[in-house]
Formats: sequence, structure tokens, C-alpha cells
Amino acid sequence: MTELALEHLRVDRRDSGIVLVTLDLPERRNAMSAPMTESWRRLMDELRSDRSVRCVVVTGAGTAFCSGGDTGWIGSEPDATVDQLRDRMLPFYRTWLSIRDLEVPTIAAINGPAVGAGACLALACDLRYAAEDAKIAVPFTALGLHPGMAATWLLPEVAGLAVARELLLTGRAVTGTEAVGLGLVNRVFPGEKLLDEVVGVAERVAGMAPIATRLTKVALANGGHASLEDALRWEALAQPVTLATEDLHEGLRAQREKRRPRFSGR
Repeated sequence: MTELALEHLRVDRRDSGIVLVTLDLPERRNAMSAPMTESWRRLMDELRSDRSVRCVVVTGAGTAFCSGGDTGWIGSEPDATVDQLRDRMLPFYRTWLSIRDLEVPTIAAINGPAVGAGACLALACDLRYAAEDAKIAVPFTALGLHPGMAATWLLPEVAGLAVARELLLTGRAVTGTEAVGLGLVNRVFPGEKLLDEVVGVAERVAGMAPIATRLTKVALANGGHASLEDALRWEALAQPVTLATEDLHEGLRAQREKRRPRFSGR
């Protein structure tokens, strides 16, 4: 596939099917600039249709993960109407949250501060790993803003209402280490080891059977099934789909031969 020319984003494609995406505006703590947002839209469109992709990892360049939206324009348009502001914000949020539309697992490697919309980007990923001293905060109300980028949905989904209420109403920052206890991140690592550890997790995810992995992600989307019966009905359809794949037979052969399976996605 032809490589996209992207501004404020770096993309590293690995032979294993891992795509490492780096938010690359370190002098502004990887704020979501207009060029970065457009690059993100184009990249997500490409990844969505690329069947060779098995896992996507997102991290930040320099010492920050992402400082959130570009606040330079906030307050600079005092005459803008509510409708005009809404028409600007909604496409912005939907562009960044389009990572949730990818059928493959996504992982945030939170190497430094993840603030506001930057924290929401991490929450939008399937898995989150952080540096021990990384700071995560959603200080919207401290700026006089209502939370945005689905913070009022993502935080309760990931960590529950009690944690969402505390972080959104107080605006306080938590470290990566504290975030594990709150359920915001899966694990923490020393900062210098974070990316290597996360890529290791991604390698493991990418080594699983692609069709089974994609269907499992769909099953868990938006908090999972509404009921036990819905889960059983979904699994009674999805599991037979995987039983009919070549990968199922490869997995069984690999188990018998005590080797790692080589899944083809067929």
C-alpha cells in the first residue's frame, strides 16, 4: 500500500502486522493540531481497509502522550454562535474517535501527560499501558469547559461512574501508577521500557488468529452485550464462523506439534 504523506504523525509498519502511530508535535506536547487531525483522519481511513493490519499502537513523541485539542482558538472567536462552535467540534471529536471503528485491537502507550482530549484518545483504545510517572487528567471544568470528546461516556465505560465523577468534577491528575488501581490503564512500566513492553504486548495480540480476534473485539465493543442471552446468540454465530476457518485447523495443528501457530487470516 502506498505510504501516506502525513503531517505531525509518524507511522511505522512492522512485518508482524503491527502499526505504530506516533503523535509527532513534541514542541507542543503533541497537541491535536489541524494538520495532525487531518493526517489522523486519512490514516484511520487507510487502516480501516487494510487487511494486513493486526494491531495498532498509539504513542507520543518526546515527553508527552498528547496534551489534547489545540486550545489556541478557544476564546478567540467571541462572536461565534453555539451552532458554529458545535459544527467545528463534532467533526473534530469524531475524527479522533474513529480509532474505535478499527476492527483490530488498539493500544495506547501513554509515555507522558495525556490531558483532556488526549486522555480521551487513550481511553478510546482497547488497551492502555502507561509510564509509571505519566500524568492522566481531564481538567475540562478547570478551564470553564464542559467535558468533550465523549469523556462522559469513555471514562465510565473504562473505570466506572465513581472514578469518572471524581476525575471530571475535580480535574485532578493521576499518575500511571495510580491509574492502574483506578482501572484506567492495564499496567505500568518504567518510562524507558514502556514502548518495548507495549510492542511486546502488540506482538502477542498480532500473533492471535485475525478473524477470531476481530470478532472478539466486535463482541466487546461499547461495553459488551446487553444481556447474557445476547452474548450467547452472538457467540452461537461467531464461534461457528471461526470453526470454518483455516486458522482453526492451524491452531489445532500447532497445539499438537507444540509450536507457535502461523495464522493466515483465512
